[in-house]
Amino acid sequence: MKDLWLILPIVLPMAAGIVCLMARRSRAAQRILSACGAGVLLLADVAVLIEVSRKGILATQIGNWPAPFGITLVADAFSAIMLVLTGLIGFAVALYSLGSIDRAREKFGYYPLFHFLLMGVSGAFLTGDLFNLYVWFEVMLVSSFVLMALGGERAQMEGALKYVTLNLISSTLFLIALGILYGLAGTLNMADLGGKFASIAATQPIGVVRTLATLFLIAFGIKAAAFPLFFWLPASYHTPPVAVSALFAGLLTKVGVYALIRVFTLIFVQDAAYTHTLILVIAGLTMITGVLGAVSQNEFRRILSFHIVSQIGYMLMGLGLLSPLGLAASVFYIAHHIIVKTNLFLVSGAVHRLCGTFELKDLGGLYRARPLLAALFLIPALSLAGLPPLSGFFAKLGLVQAGLSQQRYLIVGVSLAVSLLTLFSMIKIWNEAFWKAPEKSSGEDPAGTRGLRDYLVPIGMLATITVVIGLAAGPVFAFALHAGGQLADPSQYIRIVLQRGAP
Repeated sequence: MKDLWLILPIVLPMAAGIVCLMARRSRAAQRILSACGAGVLLLADVAVLIEVSRKGILATQIGNWPAPFGITLVADAFSAIMLVLTGLIGFAVALYSLGSIDRAREKFGYYPLFHFLLMGVSGAFLTGDLFNLYVWFEVMLVSSFVLMALGGERAQMEGALKYVTLNLISSTLFLIALGILYGLAGTLNMADLGGKFASIAATQPIGVVRTLATLFLIAFGIKAAAFPLFFWLPASYHTPPVAVSALFAGLLTKVGVYALIRVFTLIFVQDAAYTHTLILVIAGLTMITGVLGAVSQNEFRRILSFHIVSQIGYMLMGLGLLSPLGLAASVFYIAHHIIVKTNLFLVSGAVHRLCGTFELKDLGGLYRARPLLAALFLIPALSLAGLPPLSGFFAKLGLVQAGLSQQRYLIVGVSLAVSLLTLFSMIKIWNEAFWKAPEKSSGEDPAGTRGLRDYLVPIGMLATITVVIGLAAGPVFAFALHAGGQLADPSQYIRIVLQRGAP
């Protein structure tokens, strides 16, 4: 039965994409199939999380080839959390797409590409093999590139070229690193590497091991939009339709962060004084450069895009600390950020629908005209800044506690200062778009007003979840601690995947 649970998150979006492709001549059928497919995927992902919480780590070998020789699918607490978030964001964006994606994009494959992207993300979270992780990265890259370019607008094409160029460089570095690693270890199964790489590294010159670790750090760091190779993200994420931007903002960079956490807790842990100190430095610089970029912008989605970069730094901070609490806080932070960042992009789309622009100077008056939308903006905005009792406060609190426990005062100070600048930039959006009097040239689009209900349902759903996570931070963080404990001590992961002893 566990084989079914682990295969469903990959098979369901693939089937939804194929069915939507077959129904390409019927817009209504595609819309229904897409929404239903995303809903079923969410249910399957929740089922995986329940199974993992009940039975522990699940692993299966496709085709009955034993690990490390076959294709391994594995779900621990971290994977299961990421799967549920994938299903949740997929469902929310699928509903949002019904009111926001134009007929031309629907006609030319938006819905099949949407589900193939979800398939790639789910596969990346479930694979237990580094080469298959590379394959799932390429599935995501192809789907996301076409989604970004779909429509052929000039800004889209410019953003898509920057996006695909840097990600192809990342994929090339990843493939080079895989070749070197396979030459050293003779395997790319992550559990097998976790069990034997320490002894292999001890026989190699320290420079070889550090170079290999740095290659993985650069390859995954590009995909995660970490410092210094993050500039492709704010140059591209504001160009496609809002539904696409929201999907990318919520999920794509987090796959890069997931890969970093997985590899640097399972394989490259022997030289933590070098590798994880470097990660901690990158985390701090990513926070600073991202938030300074956000503060300097005056366009809604570009501010949010730079904040993606900034918040990646917080996720890497817990990995750099490499303690169970730090890793748990990173897991909690990823979950919080995926939800609130997706929601902020969805809110930006609703604002654009009403006012016809993303430029803050041309906006205003939405607090009085649309108080519900204003409230739904404040929830994720204040959570992103880390104000209690919302989810972002507890995510940052966990990181601060983990940093203080290791006397890492500099990175803690940076994280707190960046939180203040994050709050400043969110207040900037609030003042310009919602609070100030509207410009004479701006005004509500009547067509947009009629269709706003299609936007508010997914926005309200994600805002509600943000509040619930904050109010139920105790049990949620307890499960994150469970995930952090598994990451800090991967012996159970290795044993179950390689079937050494009873699970």
